[in-house]
Amino acid sequence: MDRKLFLLLPLAAILLSCGGDTAKKAAEQARQDSVTVQTIKEAYAYSFPLVVMDISRQQMTDGTTGVKGGGVRAAANSFGNLSVFPDASFTDVVRPNVDTYYSSAWLDLSKEPVVLSLPDTKGRYYMMPMLDMYTNIFASPGTRTTGNGTGDFLVTGPGWKGEVPAAMKQIEAPTNSVWIIGRTQVNSKADGDKVVVPLQKQYKITPLSAWGKPYTVPKAEPNPSAPKGFPNAIVEQMSVADYFNYVNKLLALYPPPAADKAALDKFAAIGVGEGKTFDLSAFDQNVQTTLGSLPKEIAAELKKNILARQENGWDMLIEVMGTYGTNYAQRAHIACIGLGANLLEDAIYPLTGVDGDGKQLNGANKYMIHFDKGQTPPANAFWSLTMYDSAGHLVANPLNRYAIGDRSNLKANADGSVDIYLQNTSPGKDKEVNWLPAPTGDFNLALRVYYPKQSMIDGSWKIAPVKKVQ
Repeated sequence: MDRKLFLLLPLAAILLSCGGDTAKKAAEQARQDSVTVQTIKEAYAYSFPLVVMDISRQQMTDGTTGVKGGGVRAAANSFGNLSVFPDASFTDVVRPNVDTYYSSAWLDLSKEPVVLSLPDTKGRYYMMPMLDMYTNIFASPGTRTTGNGTGDFLVTGPGWKGEVPAAMKQIEAPTNSVWIIGRTQVNSKADGDKVVVPLQKQYKITPLSAWGKPYTVPKAEPNPSAPKGFPNAIVEQMSVADYFNYVNKLLALYPPPAADKAALDKFAAIGVGEGKTFDLSAFDQNVQTTLGSLPKEIAAELKKNILARQENGWDMLIEVMGTYGTNYAQRAHIACIGLGANLLEDAIYPLTGVDGDGKQLNGANKYMIHFDKGQTPPANAFWSLTMYDSAGHLVANPLNRYAIGDRSNLKANADGSVDIYLQNTSPGKDKEVNWLPAPTGDFNLALRVYYPKQSMIDGSWKIAPVKKVQ
């Protein structure tokens, strides 16, 4: 062997060894980066509902005149009522509800409790679900739970130790900010004006210190710093650093549930948690580059309807709703597509845009939904089927009918079954009572079942497919 080559062999071995170490270090860094990015994604999804709730709170208590969006506006600790029976000209929101009027209130319990006073609704169905800042419904006064009689409820913040006045029922809130999204059944515009609006005016919130004394409901003060625009879009436009440092402030204001400790311990390693600072420069350059596109990536993931149970072409959306425990993925998904979703016990909303064969619904065809005798949607309160065009708006039609259901005097067949006709043209005068007019183009449907029976909650009742008949 050449002596020079012999002398170079140890050096080559050393160089190869160094190269191997470098490769190992690079591989380990890549692994660590992957773990870091995954943890950041989990922290983002975990905190998304909290951020969207806080943005919504600011917008909905902002008294600035001329602003649009943000839902029903009212000062903290007071109700804002939405008393609109929408028609085809109503395009403010997609998939508008023609079954209930809304009464919305943001409670501030940081200084003292408030009293929620509810009237005798004389049998009229209503509900007052209460959401904490993590979007969990922790109480839902109303027909299902407390009945239709009068009642005063003392809503207290975490740690409050005062005395509950006689004849009041205490509701303990997990966070000092609470969103009440009240809904009261409305059967028509005339019914809304005559029955529901007077009821809405009787829904009251009073600070405990003012109870039994003359009290004037406050007006919403202008808040120039309130974020403008759709909350989801606002979040998507935030940098990751701005987002997480906003989250850290919210975590200090609204301490997470005890069950979240394991998740928060994990997030602490990336600078997410009460009293922490999220420092982007602390991460590897590859991580920093990856995080630049994270908000849009997360937004796209949250919009995917991957957690709904499918049945005969319908998205049942009843896996977990209204209270989520440690199912942070479902909580974030619902906060993205339907902030303020109800408990399953209060309402279930199956959705579809396809027939039983999976083909897009279109007004060029005629369709029917058939319910066997006794198999219409099982509701303790009521149910309805609402028609929307491809943009999610109500459909103009000669009957001015936008929904159909158990309050529609549906005509049963000779065997007791019920057929609902979904088409653009009349099915004939004798069948028009069961006709829900469709547009000429694509359309989709929402079935709303209020106070569903157990057979719908547990899935033993099977929803009928939309069948093409021509």
